Amino acid sequence: MFQNKTVFITGGASGMGLLSGKCFAAEGANVVLMDINQEALDAAVAECGGNTIGIQTDVTKYEQLVAAKDKAIETFGSIDIVLPCAGGAEGRLAEDYTEFKDRDIAIFDFGIDLNLKGAVYAAQVCLNQMAKQMSGVIIFLGSITGVEGGGSGAVAYSCAKSGLITGATKSLAQYGAKYNVRVNCVSPGPVLTREAMAKMETLIGRAADPQEIVDLILYLASDKAAFITGTNFLIDGGRNIMPKRKYEKK
Repeated sequence: MFQNKTVFITGGASGMGLLSGKCFAAEGANVVLMDINQEALDAAVAECGGNTIGIQTDVTKYEQLVAAKDKAIETFGSIDIVLPCAGGAEGRLAEDYTEFKDRDIAIFDFGIDLNLKGAVYAAQVCLNQMAKQMSGVIIFLGSITGVEGGGSGAVAYSCAKSGLITGATKSLAQYGAKYNVRVNCVSPGPVLTREAMAKMETLIGRAADPQEIVDLILYLASDKAAFITGTNFLIDGGRNIMPKRKYEKK
């Protein structure tokens, strides 16, 4: 389905990024995986196989994403799909479980830099190439947390995901249309990429298998979704519409 297409994936050494890379590679795509962890990245490239390369990249450093984009074009000649997956709740990643009111503001800044700016940076550095090609697809990875809030431990994460769901997705879809670039967002509820996710309630009564999320990503990246742009797809097992639900402590 994706023969001769190049996919640019941040956070590609684990979780949704890695699984997406494996699935795109299995469908014939050239895959560019980026991650800050070189050892995990090397293992991910081997796991994906096919035409896959890995580029150690810190997505909070714009110049590193520029260099990764240049390497992708040098290697494969195009960038057709951008999937920014790097991210996570700032409290968990920083192992800081203090209340938001007491937390070092640098941790909030880290959360915004990683989850919002890093994703938009990835889109921006690739848009010039997509404009030259007059084609492209950008798929942001949102979250149910961007809709319902994230509690004290994930204020920056929630702010960032809300920004991707509405501001980045809609604005870049409006901008990208003249270049035949589609932009959408996939916002999962609990996904079994971490054991703790199984404890989050959904109307269906379970967390998602990661493949269920990636199947939606693959569809939106394909020509079957050629008439879809500027939309957020909430894939949350009905969590957002559950009545009388108590919010878990984050």
